[in-house]
Amino acid sequence: MATHFTPFASLFGGTLIGLAAVLMMLFLGRIMGATGILTGFFAPVSLKDWGWRAATLAGMASGPALYLMIAGQMPAIEVPISTSMLLVGGFIVGMGVTYGSGCTSGHGVCGMARLSPRFYRGDPDVHYQHGGHCLCHSSHGWRVIRCVS
Repeated sequence: MATHFTPFASLFGGTLIGLAAVLMMLFLGRIMGATGILTGFFAPVSLKDWGWRAATLAGMASGPALYLMIAGQMPAIEVPISTSMLLVGGFIVGMGVTYGSGCTSGHGVCGMARLSPRFYRGDPDVHYQHGGHCLCHSSHGWRVIRCVS
């Protein structure tokens, strides 16, 4: 499985994520952290709080349907691991975002822009771990798809 260099599509997607984060901060005064949005959806403080969370999640979930309408077909996605490994990985990531008080959408995208001390303490550690993982793969001769942190 190989990845393709897509600078314009990546720039467009990153711009949309950044724009969404700015608009959420501007209009709601909230950080656009996907984990916090999802958690608050299941345990809302008020009906108004639940409403914006539901709208945000609906927008996230409708992306693939919009892509299908525009492109006429879904992109081919190859997942090179088993479903059980995906579930284990999802559980581990879920534990990490729970104990880390959020995910990279909130800490990385919004934390850097807000000059958040939590971002500058935690995010570089994640990048070092990614680099170590890629180094381990390449030094053991395992197939590396692409390592970009």
